Amino acid sequence: MGPGGNRGWLLRLVIAFGCAQGAVSMARPAVSYRALALGADERAVGVIAGVYALLPLFAAVPLGRRTDHGRCAPLLPAGVVLIAAGCALSGLAGSLWAMALWSGVMGLGHLCFVIGAQSLVARQSAPYEQDRNFGHFTIGASLGQLVGPVAAGALIGGPDMARSSALALVVAGAGAAVAFTSLWRIEDRTAVDSRASSGGRVPVGGILRARGVPAGMLISLSVLSATDVLTAYLPVVGEHRGIAPSVIGVLLGLRAGATIACRLVLTPLLRLLGRPALLTVTCLLAALLCAGVALPVPVWALGVMLTVLGFCLGVGQPLSMTTVVQAAPAEARSTALALRLTGNRLGQVAAPAAAGLVAGLAGVAAPFVMLGTLLLVSSGVALRSPGRPEGPSGRVTGKGPKRPGLRRTSDL
Repeated sequence: MGPGGNRGWLLRLVIAFGCAQGAVSMARPAVSYRALALGADERAVGVIAGVYALLPLFAAVPLGRRTDHGRCAPLLPAGVVLIAAGCALSGLAGSLWAMALWSGVMGLGHLCFVIGAQSLVARQSAPYEQDRNFGHFTIGASLGQLVGPVAAGALIGGPDMARSSALALVVAGAGAAVAFTSLWRIEDRTAVDSRASSGGRVPVGGILRARGVPAGMLISLSVLSATDVLTAYLPVVGEHRGIAPSVIGVLLGLRAGATIACRLVLTPLLRLLGRPALLTVTCLLAALLCAGVALPVPVWALGVMLTVLGFCLGVGQPLSMTTVVQAAPAEARSTALALRLTGNRLGQVAAPAAAGLVAGLAGVAAPFVMLGTLLLVSSGVALRSPGRPEGPSGRVTGKGPKRPGLRRTSDL
C-alpha cells in the first residue's frame, strides 16, 4: 500500500479521528462545568482551558522531528491513551490543580494524535491526492465537533452538576478508547520516506522560510480562530439581540454541518478553481460574512450567513495542510505540520483573549470585525500559495502551475 493505493486506511483514520475529536469536544465543556461545580471562578476556568492549549506547545516540534525520522502510527494509540486518561481522570479529580493537569494531558494526547494522523495522510497520499485526502480526513474532526458538544449537553445538567459533569468526562474517555478499533495496520511500513529517515535535521527557521509555509500557517490560524471565537461569542450576540439559546444552538449546528458538506465536495471545487483561487475566494467571503455577523440582521439572514460562512471555513484547514506539506522540505514535513499546529494552539489562546479585549472596548460585535480583518489578510496571502501537482496521467488536477511530472514515492 503506497501513495495512491488502497484508501481503506484513510476511512479507518477518519473513524478514529472522529472518536478522538468527539471525546475532546465533549470533554472540554464538561471540564468547565465540573470546575465551576468545584468552586472555580471565571479566571480559574480560563486557566484550566489555557493549560489544554499551552502545555502541548512545548512538545509539538520534538514530536514532529521524531515522526520525520520514523513511523507515524505509534503516535496514534499514544494519543488515544492520553486523551482517554485525561478525560476520565478529569472526571475523577477532586481539585482544580488536578483538573488543570489532566486537561493538559488531554491536550497533549490530542496533539500526538493529530501530528501522527496528519503525517500519515501526507506520507501515504500521492501529491495529487493530498488535497482530497486531507479534506476527507478533516471530516472526522467536523463530525466529532458536531457530536461531542451535543452528547455533553445531554449528560450535563440537573441539581448535581459536579456528578453529571464527571459522568460526561468518564463517558468521553470511553468514547476516545473506541478509536483503538480502527487503528490496526493503519500504516504501511514500506511507505516511510527513506530520505526523511536518513536525512539531516532541517532548522525550524529554514522550514518557516520555505515559500508557502508561513501562508499555510496564517490561513490555518485565521480559520481556526474564526471558528473558536464564533462558537464562544455567538451566544453573547444572542443575549444582546434577544435570540434564544436553542436558536443559537441551531445556528452553530448549521455552521458545523456546512463545514462537513464543504469537505465532501472539496475535490470538484478544486478541479473548478484550483487551490490558490479557492483559498482566496473562501477567505475573502468568510471575511465579509464574519464582519456581517456584527450587523443587526434578522435571525433567518443570520442563519444563511452562518451556513455560507461554515462552508467557506471548511476549506482552510485541509488545504492549509497540503500547502504546508508541499512547501516544506521533504525531510521535515511532519515538523512543518507540527509548527502549523503550534500556530493553531497559539491562535486558540490569543484569539479569544484579543476578542474579549476588543469586545470590552468596542462592544460585543467588534470581535467579528477583527476576525473579518484577519481573514481578509489571509485571502491576500492565499494568492501566493502553490497550485496542485499533476495527477497520475500527467494532467494538472488544479489551476496551479504545471510541474514536470509526478514526484517519486521516495520524495513524499
